[in-house]
Amino acid sequence: MTATQRILLGLALGAMTGIALASWAPDVAERIADAVQPVGKLWLSALQMTVVPLVLSLVVVGANTATDAAASGRIARRAIVVFLLLLALGAAVAALTAPALFTLFPRSDSLTTALSATGSHLPATAPIGWSDWLAGIVPTNVVMAAAQSAMLPLVVFAMFLGFALTRIAPERRALAVEFFRAIADAMIVIVRWVLLLAPLGVFALILSVCARAGLHMLGALGVYVLVECMVYLIVTALMLVVARAWGHEPFARFAAAIAPAQVVAASTQSSLASLPAMIESADRRLGYPTAVTSLVLPMAVSLFRLTSPVQYVVSASFIAWALGIELSVAQLAAGAALAVVISLGSVGLPGQVTFIATNVPVAQAMGLPIGPLGIMLAVDTLPDTLATLGNVTADLAATSIVAAQSRKDEA
Repeated sequence: MTATQRILLGLALGAMTGIALASWAPDVAERIADAVQPVGKLWLSALQMTVVPLVLSLVVVGANTATDAAASGRIARRAIVVFLLLLALGAAVAALTAPALFTLFPRSDSLTTALSATGSHLPATAPIGWSDWLAGIVPTNVVMAAAQSAMLPLVVFAMFLGFALTRIAPERRALAVEFFRAIADAMIVIVRWVLLLAPLGVFALILSVCARAGLHMLGALGVYVLVECMVYLIVTALMLVVARAWGHEPFARFAAAIAPAQVVAASTQSSLASLPAMIESADRRLGYPTAVTSLVLPMAVSLFRLTSPVQYVVSASFIAWALGIELSVAQLAAGAALAVVISLGSVGLPGQVTFIATNVPVAQAMGLPIGPLGIMLAVDTLPDTLATLGNVTADLAATSIVAAQSRKDEA
């Protein structure tokens, strides 16, 4: 069995056990939930302990990688700017649509109570105001920010550090970047070790929740997957609008040209495997210059995943909805901004490692408990087909924008 299949099996067994206990012996179910819940919390804590050093290292390395890519010429610099703009657009759309979509579905109070018991961190006691949000962006003490898991100021410091390394002597920069890359690799190894116990951790978490909330938890997970798929489709369709507005591509022509690449993306669930089809669509069907497609598309596959910040914001919005927490504009802005930055450094990580390394800091930055993430990890792979479809569509939309700007320069 694959790791995903084992985790889904743990989810199914835990859910069936918890629902059966809740139906037949509610008193016993409550006691068993109290007994197994510490196992799930221990597993979550083991995952969480790697997040601060992993995120710090990924952002530092990502800043240097983006700088190196941008230094290769005007086309590369333009591509980096387009990637950042589209990532910000996707995160903003998710922050606007996901909370609204979740409100369309009823929420059970018993689910809120059960999920609250899984959280190792309490949510913010009051909405974050704009003044507090702005004042907290830059840390006064980065060590304290790391100790308190204040992810937004920590990531801001990591960005300053990453870009500062590009200004020092090349040999010293190489040593520093290799150090942070080694730290990131070591944290990934630890996360993989902890994920070996994911079936047990997910089993304990879902059993304790279903023993208290019954079928409401499974319904909530269905709502989470449905809303995530809906937002993926929204941002994918938006890329056609972007290609029309900024890439000057007619809807019908662009949609027909990228269809073969989208088919490959949906069937393989891999942007890398879709790269040859994307290059063929851009070169032969859309007629973009080879100098643009041969540089922008490989850069997009290695640096740019449109649906990554979308997924982080949707996950945080689900936690807020399930726990009955009203998100302020400042909280959504903080989560969206952090999601964009983290997404640049997390491209290329294994799927389940990416989920933990990225969703935990975004939820923490928004003042949300991370307990439900352990359960959401089990079902997050289900919308992967639509996620890859959105990423490939965005890669080609970004290429259309860069190609349009390049033609304008030549004219």
